Formats: sequence, structure tokens, C-alpha cells
Amino acid sequence: MNKKIKTDAVDHLFDAVLLLKNREECYSFFEDLCTVNELLSLSQRFEVASMLKAGNTYMEIAEKTGASTATISRVNRSLNYGNDGYDMVFARMNK
Repeated sequence: MNKKIKTDAVDHLFDAVLLLKNREECYSFFEDLCTVNELLSLSQRFEVASMLKAGNTYMEIAEKTGASTATISRVNRSLNYGNDGYDMVFARMNK
């Protein structure tokens, strides 16, 4: 875990997210919390991660998602050298 983001405010935010019960509640909360562009950027990164895990090339990912190669590279770095958060979520989604 990155100690730079471990703050009381981030803990409070994550506690709030953990209270959401369904997709509709997520839409309501995240539409209030984030700008449209922030939410679309987060979802784009998640899609990029999913496509990288599936073995897609940078070019295929860029064409399908509109993500820049810099964004794809950052997500790839997180997949390879991050905290395994993506892998944890993907494993749970595939159950």
C-alpha cells in the first residue's frame, strides 16, 4: 500500500464506497463525487487493464478504448509492478 495515500480522508472515502449496495447506488454516488471526465477516465483505465490481462496489444486497446499509449503504459506498469489490486478484482469478477 502506498503510504502517501493512506490518510484519514481516504479511509473515510473508502468506507463510504464499501457501503454502496448496487450499481445504481454506485452511479448516484460517483456522479456526485466525480466529474464526468474523471469517471470516464477511471472506467477507461479499468477497461485497459482488462484488455491487457486478456493479451490485447497496445494498438488494439488504443483503438477500442481511445486511451493514449501513455495511459496504457501506466496501467500496464500497475499490473506488473503495482499492489495486485487489479488482479484481486479480476479474480473476484471471474468467480
